[in-house]
Amino acid sequence: QVQLVESGGGLVQAGGSLRLSCVASGTIFSINAMGWYRQAPGKQRELVAEIDSGGRTNYAGSVKGRFTISRDNAKNTVYLQMNSLKPEDTAVYYCDANGWLPSRSRFVSWGQGTQVTVSS
Repeated sequence: QVQLVESGGGLVQAGGSLRLSCVASGTIFSINAMGWYRQAPGKQRELVAEIDSGGRTNYAGSVKGRFTISRDNAKNTVYLQMNSLKPEDTAVYYCDANGWLPSRSRFVSWGQGTQVTVSS
């Protein structure tokens, strides 16, 4: 019932920027952490950035200083601002969220992904 939808991916030249958005919808009591993962062809899915309900953030070392994660709790939305993009950033980017349903059960939800391609 909790659904996440990503948007904002596309093709960009090295050094450029993209802003990804992910909106959570459904019957949600609260969202704790939200995050972004990515998966390049032939590689493992890796955490890019995450943000908890208090606004605390964590980043993968490879993106720290270039990417910024933020959230708008009123809109149940998480963003990923990606600057100084490199070809190595090319991947499908997925957002995830976890939290609580009104039933007091925990949920974990993933989006379908959005493609980010950085050309050299």
